[in-house]
Parts: sequence; structure tokens; C-alpha cells
Amino acid sequence: MSTFEHPRWRDPVDRTPATKGSFRSSQNSHTNGNAAALVAPAKPPTPASTVSDPDYAVVRLLQNAVSDELSRQMAGRESVSPCEREAEGRQIASRRVSQYVDQQRMSGTPLNGDYEQRLLDGVLAALLGLGRLDRLLRGPFDTITILGSDGVRVERPDGRVDIEAPVADSDEELVLLLQALARRAGGTERALTKDKPTLSMEMPGGQRLAATYLVTQRPVAVIRNHQLLKVTLDELVILDQADPNKSAMIDPLLRDFLRAAMRAGLNIMVAGVPGSGKTSLLRALASEIPADEWMITMEEARELGLHKSGRHPWVVSMETREGHGERGPDGRPAGEITLDDLIPIGLQLNARRIIVGEVRSREIVAMLQAMGTTNGSLCTIHAREPGLVFDRVVELALSHRDERSDRRVYLQAANALDLVVYVGMIDESAIGGRKHRFVSHVIEVGGLVEDGRPRTTQIFAPGSDGRAVPMHQPDRLKQHFLLAGYDPTILTAHRGRGGWPHPLPRLGVRT
Repeated sequence: MSTFEHPRWRDPVDRTPATKGSFRSSQNSHTNGNAAALVAPAKPPTPASTVSDPDYAVVRLLQNAVSDELSRQMAGRESVSPCEREAEGRQIASRRVSQYVDQQRMSGTPLNGDYEQRLLDGVLAALLGLGRLDRLLRGPFDTITILGSDGVRVERPDGRVDIEAPVADSDEELVLLLQALARRAGGTERALTKDKPTLSMEMPGGQRLAATYLVTQRPVAVIRNHQLLKVTLDELVILDQADPNKSAMIDPLLRDFLRAAMRAGLNIMVAGVPGSGKTSLLRALASEIPADEWMITMEEARELGLHKSGRHPWVVSMETREGHGERGPDGRPAGEITLDDLIPIGLQLNARRIIVGEVRSREIVAMLQAMGTTNGSLCTIHAREPGLVFDRVVELALSHRDERSDRRVYLQAANALDLVVYVGMIDESAIGGRKHRFVSHVIEVGGLVEDGRPRTTQIFAPGSDGRAVPMHQPDRLKQHFLLAGYDPTILTAHRGRGGWPHPLPRLGVRT
């Protein structure tokens, strides 16, 4: 691990604050594994009945002792799997914590069972790389935002924003925590260093972590929790019934239409602003794919989780890889693999459909090329408004290394896409309400019009409350729906009304 290039940061090899050198020096006596090797803190911890968290100075002491003993036991062994190492670490941690509690009891400071369990949880969290983040990840949350070690805000599913206790004693310790998480990223290399001061990865529990330091005044980390990992179109219809803090994302008419679109093998782009629910809708659409189908998902950091849902045993999950070291003749770091690289590989692997979690850069060109030769492919994209989706596509495509024109990109999009589904969001959390996420548009794509832009038909458009209601029947895709067993004329009977069973529970609008 490299030393931080900052005058206020110490060598990260020394994991203890300079003022607590007694903990560091005491580790030299951990060779015999005795409980007496643990040096008690200057002030005994308060009995667990009066505290909510363990003393993190003790947690660090125990974690260092466990790490040292684990390293000694692993030394000389060959082919030790991460699972075996973790299991061994848990056994050592449990023994060390028991020894410490016994030592405190003998010295006249008894600790109850609840405190011992919290202490063990803290040591395991530090050992496994989560540290004090573990207590935040255990509770319900939508987003955890961290600005420095002591700036922690948590957005709850019910719209509340809570300010929480620090997750580290210093910014240095926070960076060490993030670096430890990066090392646990899995099969693809992740790093947070002075040469690579940004990080994007999937956490062990499936949450999405984005972090940066050096280029910001203090280390910053944002953790997003995807609560709907296994979701179907049916479940999106009744979200408001299953959870009072959520609104239904689609109504039965939209469910049936989107289900038929998947059955027909249409290429669908899901668009919306960040946090609007694009990924949840993509998962629900993917739940309609037959279980025995061979398909490939591609992401910069795994968050779709289709390979872990149990519904699709034949899905192949591909993830990008960061480059490290010197740059090659193409200007890219050695070993870098981008989505732009993965999409052609996916086609070579004979995938009928490709699902890209999010296109955010020049890989849009490869994505459109893949959609032009596949059926039923899916992707998401960020766009502030439905009318700006194709402008966003052009913007990303023009960053590609090939020479391109607006018209060429529009033509490629028109030939590749069948439907654009836009997910809208109304955020009333500032006035004591919550975020309402729902599909607002379903747009059919086909051909170019005279000005060179794709020709579109709004099959579903916003009703009086912003949620999608039927407006037109499909034009180019009508035959595809009929062959899939869906009669689009049913939309005419509900034109302008839709099938939403309940009003949108908004605070800012009087009924």
C-alpha cells in the first residue's frame, strides 16, 4: 500500500493514531496468544448497558492482534481461499474477544453479553474491511453520504435524513477503510491510490460504493442501497401495497405491455435521472427472460445481480477492469478493460441478448451496434427529460474515437432501439414527503424524420399526475406485439386514463 501524498497523513502501515502508540507497541507481545497480551485501555469501557457502540480504540487493538495472529497462521500455507481465511479470522476474533472480556472481568470491570457481542461485531467488521460502516449497512437506508470521517448522513426509505456518528477517527483512517474495501472487490481489480483517487465498486452486501479523495477537500464516499434486487413486473405494480414508503412504478396496463415487449424480443433503453429506479425496472424486465436462456450482463461495477437472483442460471456477468501501470500506445493504462471492449466479446460468446447496467460514455456506440444485431437487449442511460434521451445518446457517441456525425448516430439509434422507457421521479422530501418513482413515458422508435432525428411515437405519456397513461397504439411494432400474443387495441379503451388503481399520494398537490 502506498503512502498518502498529503502532509497531514501518516504512513498507512501504521494503523493507529500517533497518540495511541501503546497499542502499536503492545502488538509485539501477541506472539503467545495469551489474554494478558491485550493491554487494557487507560479508561475501562463503560458497561454495555449504558453504551450503544464498543470502544473503537479497543476494537482497533483487538483487530490488530487478530490480524497479526492470522498472518502468522497463514504464513507458509499454500492455496488458502478467501473463505478459509475469513473463517479462520472469525475463530481467532471470537477467541481474542472472549479473552479480553475475561481479562476485564478479572480486573473488576465486568462486561455483559450484549457488549461482548457488539465488540466482536466491531472486530469482525474491521477485520473484513467494513469497519464502523457495518452498523450503518445493517439498518434500512437508500443512500449513505460520507464527507470526511465525521460527516455522515443517511437517507432513509421513508424520506428521513439522519446525521450519524463518525465512521472513523480521522480522514486517514477513512481512506484506509475505503482502500481495504477496494481490495475486497472480487475478481476485477479495484484500487484507491494517489494515482487512482476514485473508486466505483460493488460492496460485499451488494450495495454500490463510489468514493474519491485527494481531488476533494476531504475523502468522500457515497453508498447506494438497491433494495429491489429480486423484483418482477408484478411486484412493481403493488409496491405501494407492499411498502407504504413507496409508490407503484407501473400499473397493470404498463405491466402487460412491457411483458409483451420482452416476449417479443424488443430492444429497450430505460432512461431517467439518477436514483429514479432505472435499475429496478431493468431487473423487473429481465425477470421476464426465460430461465434457460443464455445471456450476458455487463457493468462497470456489478449491481444488477441477475447472476445471483437464482432465476437465470445461464447468465454470464461481466465487469470492467481498471488499468494499472504505464499507458500503452493507445493511451490506455495497461490491463484496462472497458464496456467498449466487453460488448464485442459478448457478441462473440453467442449471446442472443446483452444487458448493460448503464451506458455512460463512448460504449454507447458498441451498445447500439450490439442492439442492431440482437433481440431483447436492455440498457439504462441518464437523461434529465424524455425529450433529451437521443441528445444524450448523441453526446456520448460523439466522444467515441471514431469520426461520427449527429445524423449517423441518430440513424444507428433508430435502427437499434425499439422502445425507450422513461422513469420519472417527484421528490417531495424537502416538504416532509417522499420520493415518488414511476414510469412516465413509453416511446416507440423507428426510422428518421426529415430533420434527421429518430421518428418516435408516444405510446404512453404522462397523465394528470405525471404517471404514464396510454395515448397511441404502436405503429412500427404493432405486428411484433400481435405475434407475441398481445393486442395493442386494448390501449385505446384506456386512452388518457390508464389503469393506476390509487391516486399518487403527493403532499404538494391538493386533491
